[in-house]
Amino acid sequence: MNKEFWLASLIRAIRTVCQTAVATIGTAMVVSEVDWKYVVSASALAGLLSMLTSIATGLPEVDVCHEMTDEEAEDFIDANDEILDDLYEYETEENEFDYEYDEEGEE
Repeated sequence: MNKEFWLASLIRAIRTVCQTAVATIGTAMVVSEVDWKYVVSASALAGLLSMLTSIATGLPEVDVCHEMTDEEAEDFIDANDEILDDLYEYETEENEFDYEYDEEGEE
């Protein structure tokens, strides 16, 4: 576990805390009904669990980068670029359905 791992884990945990806070605040009908102790408690617990999960299982975004050689990383990027190019070409070709509508908007 290096600096990159800890930084990625911290970013993931912060996002989890924010998502949990938004979700728990959203359960109240008005801001005055928000149980702030519950929001802080649930959010802190979610952040802690996120960090523990990262430690226990690792982070795919960090692990994949370290397992690839430079050549494998370039091949991976090239393959993804080809897929995106093919998808773009497919979308820009005449692959949309053409419907003819009458004046009332019905087929």
